[in-house]
Amino acid sequence: MKKETFTFGAVPASAAEMAALPEAALTSPFAAAALSVLAFCQYEKDAQAAIDMINFLKGPQPLSNYDIQFLRERLAGKYYKPFSFFEGSSPQNNYTPTLPYTITVSDNPYSYTNEGYATLYLKSSGADNERPVTLRKKGEQWFLWQITYLSDIRVPAADDPWA
Repeated sequence: MKKETFTFGAVPASAAEMAALPEAALTSPFAAAALSVLAFCQYEKDAQAAIDMINFLKGPQPLSNYDIQFLRERLAGKYYKPFSFFEGSSPQNNYTPTLPYTITVSDNPYSYTNEGYATLYLKSSGADNERPVTLRKKGEQWFLWQITYLSDIRVPAADDPWA
C-alpha cells in the first residue's frame, strides 16, 4: 500500500492559482486527488471558482449540470466536509485543520484493477472509513473521474445539539 502526503500553504482562490501549483502537472493520481480537496475548500467562498478548479482537474470532461447540482446538495450547509480530510481537523474543533494544510492520499491492492483508472482513498476525521476518489489517465496526466468522497460525516461540535 502506497501513501503520499501533500502540504499546501493556502487554498487556491482560482483555477489559475491551482494551475500554478507544482502538483497541477497532474502526472500523479495522488496529486490530482489531493488538489480536488483544495478545490472543494473554496466552494463556500466562491462556488464558481471551486467548479472552475474541479473542471481543471477533470480535464477533457467538465462537470455536467447534474454533477454541479450534486455538489451543491452535498456541500450546502456542510462546507466543513473537505476540511475534514486535512491533518489536525476533527469534529471537536469544527474541522479546523492545522496549517499548513496537509493531506494524505493512499491506494490499496485493488486501486488499479481497471487499466487507465486509479481508485485512491482519503481519510476524513469525521468518518470511520476512508473515502474513495477515482481518477482516469489520459496521456501522461491523471484527471478526476468519480468524486465519491463527499458523503456525510459527523457534524462539527458547534452544530451538534448532543455535544
